[in-house]
Order: sequence, then structure tokens, then C-alpha cells
Amino acid sequence: MKNLTLKQLRYFMALARHGHFGQAAEACAISQPALSMQIKELEEALGTPLFERGARHVRLTGFGELFEERVRGVLRDVDELGDLARASQDRLVGRLRIGVIPTIAPYLLPRIIGDLTAAFPEIDIQVRETMTPKLVRELSDGLLDTAIVALPVSEPGFAEVPILTENFVLVRPEAQAGQPVPCREGLREMRLLLLEEGHCFRDQALSFCSIPSGRPREGLDGSSLSTLVQMVGAGIGVTFIPEMAVEVETRSARVSVARFDDPQPSRTIGMIWRRSTPLAGQLERIAQVILPGCRAA
Repeated sequence: MKNLTLKQLRYFMALARHGHFGQAAEACAISQPALSMQIKELEEALGTPLFERGARHVRLTGFGELFEERVRGVLRDVDELGDLARASQDRLVGRLRIGVIPTIAPYLLPRIIGDLTAAFPEIDIQVRETMTPKLVRELSDGLLDTAIVALPVSEPGFAEVPILTENFVLVRPEAQAGQPVPCREGLREMRLLLLEEGHCFRDQALSFCSIPSGRPREGLDGSSLSTLVQMVGAGIGVTFIPEMAVEVETRSARVSVARFDDPQPSRTIGMIWRRSTPLAGQLERIAQVILPGCRAA
């Protein structure tokens, strides 16, 4: 068998992740024919197909699934060799890949990016915004260095560092300002607008109202907090948003904001990273820089 290259393995993982030659080529910043050739050479070197080719998508063969599991670990170890060299330096330099969930990114990033670049002027911050399950998977695969999410994530291979606890507030039409704030039982009888499935913030809101996540609901789901607030302003229903989003999301909507009675719904925000990463010490320093920005949010 010919020697396999790291480049081929990275192309393989991109195609396995995207399931589409064009999307994988774009993610790797190469042409589709070049990616196809590298995958073909990899399969020839291994002597067996890695993918089943369809008209629109490709999927891993049984061997390809076993191969992917091994390759993921190989590439993670290779990346951590570079991290080991970075960790040996007294200062933070180079790429820092941060994942952030959508209900945090627009409100927190403007505050903390400046703090981070001021504290560590030699780092190159790269941000990835997506939902928690994808961030967890990409962090496990070594595609991210750290992520800012709602805790707990409860992954045994991850360290978790809390940096902020914030309450949720009720957003309702402007005409309802001054009315009594409904209890959680009362919320179950209202048209509660929530983020679409996959967002942890949706699950937290349902939990506060004691509504099973799989139970059919009347109402509309949105893809962002901004959409939900505008729907409330149009009189469609009520919603929850985190405190850090209030200033941004309510300034152009005809809505009123009210706090719940204690115990108020809340979430804990924190940083997570792989316990195995050599950058753990640097990431703890980064968490200490982020903490004041979180408190100011």
C-alpha cells in the first residue's frame, strides 16, 4: 500500500462530513476535480471503496465508516502536536478556533473579541457559529479549539468552565405591558413562540414550562431570537429571550419585557474544550479574559 498523506485524510474527512464533492471541495479551497482525484488515489491505495457515489450525494461504505473513526483520531493527534508546540511558548500566538451557539454569538462576541485581541495581540481568532450538537462534534474531531455554550454539556472528554449565569425574560406584545406576569402553568396555555428544534435554548424554555420537548404544540418556531421577537411585536404570541439579547432584539420591536417571579428561568454559559488538548492552560487564561466581557453583556 502506498503511503497515505495527511492532505488525503483531510479531504476524506471533508467529503465524509459534507456528503457532497462540491461542498467538500469548497470547504477545502480546492477544485472539485482535484478533490475527486485525491479521493480516488486514496481508495486505490487502500484497495477498497470508501464512498458510495449517488446522483446528488455520497455516503460512506461500511469500511469507510471504520476508516473515518480512525482518521478522526489521527488528525486530532496531528493537530494536537501543533498545539503542543504553541503551548510551550510563553505567549498566545496563532490560530484560535472558537465555536459559539447562535443565542450567544451576536450579543457576546462584539464585547469579547476586542478584549481578546487586546490581551493576546498575536492570536488569529476564527469563529464558528452553529448549534451545540455540531459544536460538540467538531470540538471532539479537533476542528475547534474551544466553544462557548450553555452548560452542562456533560461530555466526559470535555472540561467545562462556567463564566456567566443569566436569567431569561418574557417578551410579549406592547399592549400587554403592565399586566401580571404569567406563571409557568399559565405559559402552557399561551401561544409560546420558540426556536426551532436543535437549539438548546428551546429545550430550556420548554423545561421551565414543564412542557415535554416531543409534545405537539400550537404556534410557530423561528430560526433566530430576532425572528421570534418580531413575531411577538406583530401580535402572534409571546417568547423568552436571554438577558444579554434584550438590548439588541427589542429596540426596534413593539414589545414589552417582563421578569418572572423567583425562581426565574436561567442558563449558565461557559467554555468547553477537550481535556486532552495541550492548550488547556492557555484556554483557561482566555476564559479569564472573557469573564468580564460576559458580565458586562
